[in-house]
Amino acid sequence: MIQIKEVLETIEMVEKENLDVRTITLGISLLDCIDSDVDRLCEKIYEKIATRATGLVFAGETIERETGIPIVNKRISVTPIALVAGAACKTTEDYVKVAKYLDAAARVTGVNFLGGYSALVSKGMTPADRLLIESIPEALSETEYLCSSVNVGSTRTGIDMDAVRLLGEIIKKTAEATKDRDSVGCAKLVVFCNAPDDNPFMAGAFHGVSEGDAVINVGVSGPGVVLKALEQAKGRDFEYLSETIKRTAFKITRVGQFVAKRASELLDIPFGIVDLSLAPTPAVGDSVADILKSMGLEEPGAPGTTAALAILNDQVKKGGVMASSYGGGLSGAIIPVSEDRGMIEAVEKGSLTIEKLEAMTAVCSVGLDMIAIPGDTKASTISGIIADEMAIGMVNQKTTAVRVIPVVGKTVGDTVSFGGLLGSAPVMPVNGFSSEGFISR
Repeated sequence: MIQIKEVLETIEMVEKENLDVRTITLGISLLDCIDSDVDRLCEKIYEKIATRATGLVFAGETIERETGIPIVNKRISVTPIALVAGAACKTTEDYVKVAKYLDAAARVTGVNFLGGYSALVSKGMTPADRLLIESIPEALSETEYLCSSVNVGSTRTGIDMDAVRLLGEIIKKTAEATKDRDSVGCAKLVVFCNAPDDNPFMAGAFHGVSEGDAVINVGVSGPGVVLKALEQAKGRDFEYLSETIKRTAFKITRVGQFVAKRASELLDIPFGIVDLSLAPTPAVGDSVADILKSMGLEEPGAPGTTAALAILNDQVKKGGVMASSYGGGLSGAIIPVSEDRGMIEAVEKGSLTIEKLEAMTAVCSVGLDMIAIPGDTKASTISGIIADEMAIGMVNQKTTAVRVIPVVGKTVGDTVSFGGLLGSAPVMPVNGFSSEGFISR
């Protein structure tokens, strides 16, 4: 049983080391909303979300007051909409209508984001899947809170290369549709391999079909806490380093489990999982890159970076498993470039490239995340980047993802600001040699 004294021991982490619960995410099944009429479908979706999530924000604020632990985001994830809306939506316009109702439901409940405008196409696309994917640019350009994801590969079934090719074009269209906001729509679109059903983090969260009617999942993050702990391990061997990371991850996970169970009590909704992902923010001292430097690297990207990240990820997972029987989601180290001040500095210094980031994704929790690239990057090149990352996930039996932003009108050397937790990013160069022939197969 978790005792309140365990939470009190973490107050210094909260006040001085940027510990926070990154998100309480309420997963909601929309399978019982399925209808052949698009208007009735939209009404059912809005009503169920508005009813089930009505107390979510209040519950988060109550826990913050009780514990002093910041809860940065309150979010909703729903059943992949391609499954829910297939019977009713016969055009991309129908899907956009559903997207707007989802956005309205997010607004009325007061949450930060709503995920699940998604399709699962690792083996093939139904007409409903294809329509939803084709609607993504318009849906993301006309909504504020909506996030979208497409799972195009899995270790079991391989990679749907038709979907990979299509997503390269969709990302370009999404960038163009939101070019007045530095193509920010692409920051709300993730392409996955082996997407988990219980991921609480955006933009990739959706409520898996194997889940119950509603569930509370919590994502807790503490790069600053790990960084502070590693100051004690300076000059020590790998065993001491690993044990320090593991013990720290244990403490962070216990905080997450306490918050998750309290939210479950307040909302009378079952508790699902705690996702211990070291998700950075643009704040000073809240950087995975700085952790890698504290492990002995001059800069992220230096030789040894992938090995250091593998140690970090492995020990974070082990510490989480020791602390909770409800670990899930991604749980490890996440390396979104725009959201990590240290990663941004490494790119600006030239030590970190997309190719090195790709190598690092073989051992981190997700993949190529929040990377700004030149706006004139070809769709086939983006598809090639997706294909490479999906192959890493498929072969290594892990989750990988791509969230790249081809910023219209920007080129290498420019910096783009997305605001809030999305941060800012230097536009990174991509390999200029063509993959058109390969992708067109």
